[in-house]
Amino acid sequence: MNGGRDRDSLMSDINVTPFVDVMLVLLIIFMVTAPMMVQGVDVALPEVTAEPMESEKEPLLVTINAEHEVFINDYKVSLDFFSDKLGKILETRSDRTVYLRADKQVPYGMVVLVMAEIKAAGVDRLGMVTIPPEEEGKPSAR
Repeated sequence: MNGGRDRDSLMSDINVTPFVDVMLVLLIIFMVTAPMMVQGVDVALPEVTAEPMESEKEPLLVTINAEHEVFINDYKVSLDFFSDKLGKILETRSDRTVYLRADKQVPYGMVVLVMAEIKAAGVDRLGMVTIPPEEEGKPSAR
């Protein structure tokens, strides 16, 4: 008759070691996958009425022309080597801000591809170069 009571007393302690092991594995998985869950490229577009930004030194300018050619300042760079080249240039600069200037005829996908390469090179801030619209030819919002 005492056999039933002995079995109940044996299960009074819960072993938390397997629970802690599982939680640590899940923590590592979430830490590794969290940076990959970020979608899109963060870009703060300047407003049309904003004043020009003052720059103490010559800015690093990435240009995409209508023929889909990519330039870093005035030097043409192949898109295959763009991220590596930009990374090397940024190693020597204290300011890691890059300005992107793209022709309005360039497809959106090409611009996003170049923006992703710029972010992969380790750029802290990415600015878009635009021109304000003409007041007379300004389209009305309807």
